[in-house]
Amino acid sequence: MDQSLANAATQSLDELFHRQLDLSRKTATPSAAERLDRLNRLRTMVADNEQRFQEAISADFGHRAPVETTIAETLFVLGEIKHTAKKLKRWMTPQRVKTELQFWPGRNVLMPQPLGVVGIIAPWNYPLQLTLAPAIAAIAAGNRVMIKPSELTPRFANLLRELVAAAFDDGELAITGIEDGIGERFASLPFDHLLFTGSTRVGRIVAEAAGRNLTPITLELGGKSPAIIDRSADLSQAAERVAYGKLLNAGQTCIAPDYVMLPKESVGTFAALLQKSIARMYGSNASNKDYTSIISDRHYARLEALVADAASHGAKILQAASPADTAWKSARKFPPTVILGATAEMKVMQEEIFGPLLPVIGCASAEEPIDYINAHDRPLALYWFGNDDAARDAVLSRTVSGGVTVNDCLFHFTQMNQPMGGVGASGMGSYHGEWGFKTFSKLKPIFYRPGLSRLPDLYPPYGAKIARLEKLLRFLS
Repeated sequence: MDQSLANAATQSLDELFHRQLDLSRKTATPSAAERLDRLNRLRTMVADNEQRFQEAISADFGHRAPVETTIAETLFVLGEIKHTAKKLKRWMTPQRVKTELQFWPGRNVLMPQPLGVVGIIAPWNYPLQLTLAPAIAAIAAGNRVMIKPSELTPRFANLLRELVAAAFDDGELAITGIEDGIGERFASLPFDHLLFTGSTRVGRIVAEAAGRNLTPITLELGGKSPAIIDRSADLSQAAERVAYGKLLNAGQTCIAPDYVMLPKESVGTFAALLQKSIARMYGSNASNKDYTSIISDRHYARLEALVADAASHGAKILQAASPADTAWKSARKFPPTVILGATAEMKVMQEEIFGPLLPVIGCASAEEPIDYINAHDRPLALYWFGNDDAARDAVLSRTVSGGVTVNDCLFHFTQMNQPMGGVGASGMGSYHGEWGFKTFSKLKPIFYRPGLSRLPDLYPPYGAKIARLEKLLRFLS
């Protein structure tokens, strides 16, 4: 970006932040009616422009399966708004908290308050959902919100900025920071809370920038999410469900299964069933409208390099077509790829794949997947397939991950009453539903002291009164 344009963008960003900051400090806390009005405007904006969002996102990708945008983005956002609006007044109500006997007849209350200004740095892979879902929670909590969409989805970002500007005052909700190079400045603003969704590498940079202001952060990152196929599993069913979870959005999903581990004697059968499921869902033609393109040429080349590296180290590559084929490459669609014999020295097992490549690894025992997972960074998601409750519970109790779906993939993410969040290198903090409301609220503890109380017995000068009170406190402790 030209330096003068960069300076102007930075100045505009700073001015917008300080406007929202002043409003958050100088105006009354938004009422339930005001918050519901903002949520309703957001819902109307999304519902009335569903087709435009779908077209913009598809244009940014090169091709995005329309049904994927509808189900994974539009309907998810509309459902989140509906759920939040229904529950909002209860979430906003101060909650009575138990008061210990020695402080009776005093009482405790936990009062949720808006933090102030919330910043959201959104990724490109699900641009509508991962931009607006955290914004819904932040708005419900009564905050002012600034959102920075990804530079990789410029058509979507500009459309969102246009529609938000028409529906909201920029002191309520604003889309900004679309220009290249503005992300670092956005992350360095002293928000009251900052949420970032993206890669672990960039997450570290964002955390460092936020840390200079002691800005609380929620990081929704990625990593290598395993799928474990127990020997008690129905292999055909597991293959179909793993194929769907892996290839939705062409694998460009942070919670997609990154690799599969299963008994070594089942590898060949599972791989054949996986290929069969892939062929049934997507065929072998690059023109298939149900199959989504890779976001950029750079990302396509990265996937090619991962496959080439795996092959050079002895892996067996199963593909319905070559990614170098003109029809696939010109459409930027990477053929679904199964990788057999993946090992630790291969790059495909060292970094998050974020594409339609699936290593399938044979294991000698049920302990091996647990040991492997525990020897690496904690994943954002874990998937377990089987019918042996004891084997399932051994995996769930002995591994730590952001979330789990049993006998399927992805669907823990869609549960509005469950938190979504990573752990360790896969993230920190959580949102969705009430969990998001709490993330973007200050839950302020309040103690109401009654007129009659033993608390003055704590005051000096100390003497017989404090001795009696100390004896009571010891008894109650």
